[in-house]
Amino acid sequence: MTPIQTTCCIILATIVLFAWNRLPVIAVAFAAALSLWATGLVTLDQALAGFGDRAVLFVASLFIVSAALERTGVTAWCGQTLISLAGQNNRSRLLLVLMIAVGCLTSLLSGSGAVAALMPVAVFAAVRLNQSPAQLLMPLAFSAHAGANLLLTGAPKNFLVSEALEDAGFEGFGFTEFALVGVPLLAGTVFVVLLLGKYLLPRQTNARLPADFSGHAQTLVEHYGLEDGLFRLRIRRDSPLIGLPADTINLGAASDIQVMAVQVSASGLPVRDRAMMADDYLLVRGAAQAVAEAAARLHLAVREDAPVGNGNTAFNRRSGLAEVMIPPRSKLIGQPMFPGLATESGDLVVLAVHRGGAEIDYAHPQLKAGDTILLEGSWEALDLRLDDPDVLVVDSPDLVRRHAVPMGPGAKVAVATLIGLVVMLASNIVPPAVAGILCACVLVASGAITVEQSYRAVHWTTVILIGAMMPISTAMIKSGTAKFVADELVSALGSAGPSALVAGLFALTAVLGQVMSNTATTMLVIPIAMAAAAAMHIQPHPVLMSLCIAGSASFMTPIATTTNMMVMGAGGYRFGDYWKLGTPLMAWFFIVAVFLVPRIWPFN
Repeated sequence: MTPIQTTCCIILATIVLFAWNRLPVIAVAFAAALSLWATGLVTLDQALAGFGDRAVLFVASLFIVSAALERTGVTAWCGQTLISLAGQNNRSRLLLVLMIAVGCLTSLLSGSGAVAALMPVAVFAAVRLNQSPAQLLMPLAFSAHAGANLLLTGAPKNFLVSEALEDAGFEGFGFTEFALVGVPLLAGTVFVVLLLGKYLLPRQTNARLPADFSGHAQTLVEHYGLEDGLFRLRIRRDSPLIGLPADTINLGAASDIQVMAVQVSASGLPVRDRAMMADDYLLVRGAAQAVAEAAARLHLAVREDAPVGNGNTAFNRRSGLAEVMIPPRSKLIGQPMFPGLATESGDLVVLAVHRGGAEIDYAHPQLKAGDTILLEGSWEALDLRLDDPDVLVVDSPDLVRRHAVPMGPGAKVAVATLIGLVVMLASNIVPPAVAGILCACVLVASGAITVEQSYRAVHWTTVILIGAMMPISTAMIKSGTAKFVADELVSALGSAGPSALVAGLFALTAVLGQVMSNTATTMLVIPIAMAAAAAMHIQPHPVLMSLCIAGSASFMTPIATTTNMMVMGAGGYRFGDYWKLGTPLMAWFFIVAVFLVPRIWPFN
């Protein structure tokens, strides 16, 4: 076979395997790259060169930035702010706010990150509106597709088409240049959904609703009978408690106040073998009025941490609650456990112990299998100490904190880093890959996200897919396949003008994009588009921008994009639900790509 035939066979096999969806996409991408090397179409260095490409590094750094914003509660804060602005009684207003919000978030982060941040908000807003989540979640995913075209950071394909222009000696697209088509795409998407969504989306589904942890603190307080409240009181410098042993605290007439622990400063560790000092804290349980009176009498100050959930100061940005269960064969079975007891590590305090839904008899506090314990401590301690086979965590403290504690520790650093990334990309003072890597390093160095968390944050399937698919573009150019396909397109459509060529490329890209990654699809079609533009002697900018829009038009199937898959289970959608709303949106994207783009970036 000729090199062109061999290349076409490998590409066709790759597309079929992607559409078959039985093999991991990474395996398919690697198989394609190695097949190109085995057949001599590319060298080994060229087959593996994609993994050191600047686009791969830039995309990986964006995943870390996105994860840091989510872990520090920035995205939770955005979601709660939006829901309060939109209200929960007007479906159209809520849809409008959510769709614009997810579009804007997608332009800075990623579609999957933006949808993940706002999906819980949309689900529970739908519940409060007494509507099916299916009426909100698919519009959320489709708005992410449109928002991906607002800025250079919106999706990997944006950077890929801009890089392709630069590699060919042209000026790439600017950071905000995508907004010239992104704004109309997002506005049209919102309009279509508001006009037709109610009729084209499923009314009722069997969706399983995800857990809502926004009110988790109050849920735990009510379940464990702590309605009186938990408070941290700081010992002032003139308090009469200074110098007294920590285990002989006397709150005087306030006998209805229970002292759970005396903690060292803001560390949360219990005071041991010394007297109480200024700036130590008392963790107390009792009625708010009684605690206020005791604090005034003993010169104690309520800790300055902002409370979360009904004003309960035991659930705030620094510390929280966690519920654990004693499993069979746990080493803790038979051990005494009662309120106020500190764990062996010293940084967690027991608030309550339940057996069968009621408090155990503290006269006989030995634990049994199935008992539940409510623990209090810093979020870091809860994450670290509860990774123990002797207890089963009911709800992940890390997940609870993300949902219930907006703008938590590290949030200011994460926001400042995001602003810095936008400024660097907009001003082009450093290459995008350098800007992304610098911001990711700042977030790790500041502690907003740990090294291990940053590894887990990267969507390695996407990153490896980009790196492994790049040799296909190289092979298409080296073997002449790109020029051959481009010549055929120009021969078939060239007489009708450049607009017909753009329409043909849009159709090719959009069809492929329904069964395989839009990133992979864009990478496949880029060399064809560049060769076709050269053959027709037209500027490649409108052709590649139209190609970029076509790569976002993945509306017809749930397997087209990660965001489509994310909302499928939560919204209870079936495979055939997507094309109904996807068809008019596809038509709008086609109109923008074929008719609006050439007016902004002329062919000549």
